[in-house]
Amino acid sequence: MPRVPWPLYFMRIAHLVAERSTCLRRMVGAVAVRDKRIIATGYNGTPTGVAHCAQVGCIRERLNIPSGQRHELCRGLHAEQNVIIQCALHGLTLAGAEIYCTTEPCLICTKMLINCQVKAIYFAEQYPDELANDMLKEAGVDYAHLPGDYRSA
Repeated sequence: MPRVPWPLYFMRIAHLVAERSTCLRRMVGAVAVRDKRIIATGYNGTPTGVAHCAQVGCIRERLNIPSGQRHELCRGLHAEQNVIIQCALHGLTLAGAEIYCTTEPCLICTKMLINCQVKAIYFAEQYPDELANDMLKEAGVDYAHLPGDYRSA
């Protein structure tokens, strides 16, 4: 039986991590990897000690805010932001790491990941943003859409 290739392995883990999400609109997971070793994971949800949207409702739904707009009007953090925070809390650097995300990072997360000096970002579901893509190219960060079925065989 052939071994699972590394990108599929890490993307499957990102999808498993997404299952911890507390967002009512989109469950997203992210995995940071260096030298084929996981250094941090993150999913989208509210900060520690803050009520989950499942408990108090979604501000974005209540205000009828479309996907991709007004990210600041949300109780939650994005999966990529939580990866960055986990690394900061544990004294780990993301410099040179690869990020595997279930959804393409938004512009805000893209800028943060560029400043963390990640070397590559891979995503399963597209969330296209021309400015984010232009910035990744300019910063020299590799990024790629890895479509597929990431459920375990």
